[in-house]
Amino acid sequence: MTDVAPTASDQNRTRTAIDLAPPAPFRMLLVSFLAAGIGLVAGIVAFALYKLIGLFTNLFFFHRWSTDFTSAQHNHLGWTVIFIPVIGGLIVGVMAKYGTSKIKGHGIPEAMEAVLFNRSRIAPRVAILKPISAAIAIGTGGPFGAEGPIIQTGGAIGSLVGQAFHTTAVERKVLLACGAAAGMSATFNTPIAGVILAIELLLFEFKSRSFIPLVIASTLATAVHMQLLGLGPMFQVSPMDFAIPRGLPFYLVLGLVCGLAAVGFSKLLYWVEDQFEKLPFDEMWWPAIGALGLGIIGFFVPRVLGVGYDTIGDILNGQLAWKLLLVVMLAKAIALAVSLGSGTSGGLLAPCFMWSAAMGGIFAMVADHFVPGAHLSPGAFALVAMGAVFAAASRATFTFIIFAFEITRDYNSVLPLMLVSVIADGIAMLLMPDSSIMTEKLARRGLRVHQDYETDVLSQARVADTMEQELPAISAGTTVGVLAARIAQHDPAVARHEALLILDDAGKLSGIITRGDLLRAFDKDSSGAMTVQEAGSTRLVVTHPDELVSEAAAKMLRNDIGRLPVVDRADHRKVVGYLGRGGVMAARLRRFQDEHVREPGWFPRKAGLDVSALK
Repeated sequence: MTDVAPTASDQNRTRTAIDLAPPAPFRMLLVSFLAAGIGLVAGIVAFALYKLIGLFTNLFFFHRWSTDFTSAQHNHLGWTVIFIPVIGGLIVGVMAKYGTSKIKGHGIPEAMEAVLFNRSRIAPRVAILKPISAAIAIGTGGPFGAEGPIIQTGGAIGSLVGQAFHTTAVERKVLLACGAAAGMSATFNTPIAGVILAIELLLFEFKSRSFIPLVIASTLATAVHMQLLGLGPMFQVSPMDFAIPRGLPFYLVLGLVCGLAAVGFSKLLYWVEDQFEKLPFDEMWWPAIGALGLGIIGFFVPRVLGVGYDTIGDILNGQLAWKLLLVVMLAKAIALAVSLGSGTSGGLLAPCFMWSAAMGGIFAMVADHFVPGAHLSPGAFALVAMGAVFAAASRATFTFIIFAFEITRDYNSVLPLMLVSVIADGIAMLLMPDSSIMTEKLARRGLRVHQDYETDVLSQARVADTMEQELPAISAGTTVGVLAARIAQHDPAVARHEALLILDDAGKLSGIITRGDLLRAFDKDSSGAMTVQEAGSTRLVVTHPDELVSEAAAKMLRNDIGRLPVVDRADHRKVVGYLGRGGVMAARLRRFQDEHVREPGWFPRKAGLDVSALK
């Protein structure tokens, strides 16, 4: 039995817990210093991956030694281009089988799994094999982006730094998130979106202990990007007319379309993955089989090969006709689903941006055709759809509102991005309430991810709000025999409590006695003549009425106890209350009631509409 005051025999058992102290202020400085290093390294790794993709693309499609980033769509290989992706698929399959299976997929779910279920520990081999496998897959025509792999690689670097130093699991989580944020920032030159991505998909918290290191890592990684790749935005786009406010009705419809598209693609991707799992082949061969399908599609539609940043730029600048947009949208979505569903390595963001941007452009063109006076900009609607589809699919809506803005740096895009993204997110929540494109893979392994985050209710309630004011107390001169008899007789004043406060003749707190103390007292003296003051403990851990329940709960956890006397700050022997586990849970009960108990409204229930029944 545990209690507020461990007895002398319990002191050794709880010594480790009692000696634990809250993190000192310098710990944040240390984590921030490590985050700075992680940001610089992640920026350099992102640049190296960018160049490595360029090298493999030039080697396989143009037979030259160059690291310049070149689009694979401009190759002149003819029908032999079909087999180039197969080579990459074979290599990735071997790396996944004999290296680590963690290189499979687009990276972000794997980083989420490490945070939520593996105490933010990532193996060193992931940091090495993930970027190499991704570079090979993309360099041989894989329709992926570099952002997912670099996010996972940056996260792995952060995790390794956390494992190298003496850190807590939470500090290691922050460092992993710093690496992931730095990776995204360095890839797309989007420092704000990188920070928010880490908060929405990895940390699920907004605290100074994590926000400060995240900003440091993301800022330095972006600085590295600017130094090595230039200062401009990811995509150079011409000025767009976002048609605010006249285009709002069309944006409402686009939000619905984007939400349905996000859900549809998520289901398609995991359906394809299910089909590969039914194949009578070792999974080592699956990436090659998927790559063969990609090669066939790429032969007819070369724009689906590789990252496709140039094609995204063409779409955003309105340079593609509607027929080509339709072909790109369908071909890229199918090629991505087939390739990624086969278990190869590559990022999901850039290819999703391509087909969803094409969809947005087509939407604007169709609207202009049927509503001649609409005058909608295909580039503007492409940008908005690009952000909204992935926002809804990933349930990281805020991230991709900011992301789409940062990659173009056109402030006029913010309003339509906000509106369309939240509508699309609402549709996705209705149709896929328990998972997203990021968490479905984890859910299939039985790993449930709760993506919502909120302020801890225990940090919003005071001890005075939840403590018991009727004290479970007994006088110091009472013998253990009398107390045992009262418990045996089910005296309600003592029988329902696991521990009792011991008060002296002046009514001041002098100790505490648990039922375990009673048993030990009878072992020493079976007559029961020992007083509760002698049998109990005077080594007390206390709380105060103005303390937060979270602070009191932390004392319970650190000292391995289940209840605390509540004493006056001016007089630590003056008891004003008693906080047990029930008092801690009472704070959560209050939040539960606030969320689910409907209170009477202004309108009577007899009215035609029962407002209180609406959810």
